[in-house]
Amino acid sequence: MEILIYIIVAILALSVIVFVHELGHFLVARAFGVKVERFSIGFGKPFYKKEWAGTEWAFAPILLGGYVKMKGQDDSNPLEKNYEPDSYSAKKPWQRILILLAGPLANIILAFFIYFVIAINGAPVVAASSYLKPVVGKVMPNSPAQKAGLKEGDIILEIDGKKIKYWYEIGEAIQSAKEPIKIKIKRGDKILTLYLNSRVEDRKNEFNETIKRKIIGIAPKVSPNEVIEFNLIEAIKYAFNETAKATFLITKGVQKISTGEVDSKNIGGAITIFDIIMKFAKEGFIYLIFIMALISVNLGVLNLLPIPALDGGHIMFNLYELVTGKELNEKVLYILTLFGWAFLISLMVFGLYNDINRIWGER
Repeated sequence: MEILIYIIVAILALSVIVFVHELGHFLVARAFGVKVERFSIGFGKPFYKKEWAGTEWAFAPILLGGYVKMKGQDDSNPLEKNYEPDSYSAKKPWQRILILLAGPLANIILAFFIYFVIAINGAPVVAASSYLKPVVGKVMPNSPAQKAGLKEGDIILEIDGKKIKYWYEIGEAIQSAKEPIKIKIKRGDKILTLYLNSRVEDRKNEFNETIKRKIIGIAPKVSPNEVIEFNLIEAIKYAFNETAKATFLITKGVQKISTGEVDSKNIGGAITIFDIIMKFAKEGFIYLIFIMALISVNLGVLNLLPIPALDGGHIMFNLYELVTGKELNEKVLYILTLFGWAFLISLMVFGLYNDINRIWGER
């Protein structure tokens, strides 16, 4: 029974993310006077639909996305055109581009809002580990920090002249600091200045790649149930930084997978998405919305990829028309759209294949 509850929670969470994406398209389309014929959460034949305000609102069984069907625009038939005033096709290319951008942008805005809500209510460590206070919790044996005299409980104030407020700033400052590194600390009531030479070691980055990093051998002071408090300004900065970081990491991840720098086995499918949402949901509401923010950014970024059938592909078509002053050749448009759908379906099947292999390997 418990697993069923979490499956429902995961479905609802994913539906909210999809709804916000499509709502972005919907609102900007309506602002430009485009008639939206259907607003659907999920793909396939709707199991529920209702006509309201000139639009059919529907729920479909394949909850891996959604769509808004605008008059004069149909992804299943890219050659469908309608040049009546309330048609998507009748709008200028720049207007169509804004309609297309609105969905991914709505996902980014949703992520920012979620991160802000997390921060303003006190973020658990898992959601803001980088924002721990710069208090030394552990000094590694035989490390540069130990040799320089750093001790547990020391508060790091400055590194190489740069003021330190959060723990993540320590790593950034160490990487750019000149040797020997000057560190100003507070120990009790005393302000001390220490000097040390860092050590270069192999470390794993966010993409599981081995990279060289300068380390000094300290770890933060952290409690499992610690909550990190932010004031209003700090909460806004946290939301902006986390949204920007998530956007950068997802964009960089796509680039590395496409160039072969990161193994394509890291591509997950629907099972992985639902599994991750359910695991975070079990930890509590804050954890659930935290992973929702990350997935929302993921959806926004991936939809901007220049693949026909995605928002990014349609943006490319409209940019071509904006620059050249003429629509893309119908035959070319049709072939590219078919290729886009084939690629997306192949990607989903490959993700599902990886999911099954992952589950099989855990047995």
